[in-house]
Amino acid sequence: MIEIGKYNDLEILRETSVGLYLGEEDGEDVLLPNKYCPEKYEIGDTIRVFVYPDNEGRKIATDLIPKVLLNQFAFLQVKAVEKVGAFMDWGLDKDLLVPFREQRQRMEKGRWYIVYMYIDEQTDRLVGTNKIEQRLDNTKLEVSEGDEVELLVMQKTDLGYSAIIEHRHKGLIYENEIFREMNIGEQITGYVKTIREDNKIDLSLQPMGYVQARDPHTELILRKLMENGGALPYHDKSPPDQIYDGLGMSKKAFKRAAGTLYKERKIVITPEGIKLVDQG
Repeated sequence: MIEIGKYNDLEILRETSVGLYLGEEDGEDVLLPNKYCPEKYEIGDTIRVFVYPDNEGRKIATDLIPKVLLNQFAFLQVKAVEKVGAFMDWGLDKDLLVPFREQRQRMEKGRWYIVYMYIDEQTDRLVGTNKIEQRLDNTKLEVSEGDEVELLVMQKTDLGYSAIIEHRHKGLIYENEIFREMNIGEQITGYVKTIREDNKIDLSLQPMGYVQARDPHTELILRKLMENGGALPYHDKSPPDQIYDGLGMSKKAFKRAAGTLYKERKIVITPEGIKLVDQG
């Protein structure tokens, strides 16, 4: 069966004035319009195409690369908002509709949103939803601790960043383990650090057992702490110029180094700043 919303490897069956008809063993065929046809081909060749419904609901093939596949998530931009919903740019000539009922809040033209693409059962059309939490399930996990996984950064939280794991599950990357800038909608490689009893997943940006190279800023912070009685009045809410005046480093460098020291349990972070852990 030729599946919509996915790539299909199909045989070139015949050539017509409007394009090539492609098919497979079950006898079903689909049109690849002229503008998508390869320059060189022979009848009987197998080619990979993406298949989606046209405006009349008929299956159509293309060599364009979609930004999202069936039952997957992607970070897409709104091209237009019409009476029926928002139309997203997903890389094809026909935009992807996110109906108003499938929007967490009213989408705005030009803005970007994480969208999940599925087949609407009533129309058999590909549509999107922005109600992404409903499409994530941690009840039966298909990942294990230590696995390398593909992540889509979903949301900033008080603890760090939540991320979509392999288009199926939800996990969390803790703030104190992030040593670079993160962006919503970013696709990154991560690792399953811990699976808790409630099937909540803790993620890491580093492989398990990875030892990060020592940041010289961590040594400077340790030295300053010891020189100042074990405490410094700097934290992630401190103004950048205050951190620079006191430590001679950027706020970004301070947060990275302090995060390393916190993870090594050498400091604690308080509302007043950072303090050395009592090793006695």
